[in-house]
Amino acid sequence: MAQTGVQILFAFLLTLPFTQRWDQVTDFQRALYLATLLVVAAASALLIGPVAYHRIMFRRGARARLVAAANTMALAGLAMLGAGINGAVLLVVDVLMGPLATVLICSATAAFFVALWWALPQLTRWELTAAHENAR
Repeated sequence: MAQTGVQILFAFLLTLPFTQRWDQVTDFQRALYLATLLVVAAASALLIGPVAYHRIMFRRGARARLVAAANTMALAGLAMLGAGINGAVLLVVDVLMGPLATVLICSATAAFFVALWWALPQLTRWELTAAHENAR
């Protein structure tokens, strides 16, 4: 699911400079666009990376390394995807709304991603660790 989402976002970003209104973007929006495009490209590489790694390492007796590398790439890819989505939201809201709305909406979006993608799993890990230790 994340791979498909990042690919769609990347495709959307690739089309933006070729739209009629691109001449009207500010220097900030151009820089934000470039940064977001590069972050989403990195997310694509990281989320698709485990497939290439697995193909190359298949049947070489390195399952533990494969799983560890895939996990690291997936976590980094999700972080980049979150940053890329927030960058795209920032770019669109900056074009459509004023500065106050941009700050409020993008802060809420970033907080939502952090809550769902980091805080909730961390809370669950801590609860499971505590339950495991109490069971001893």
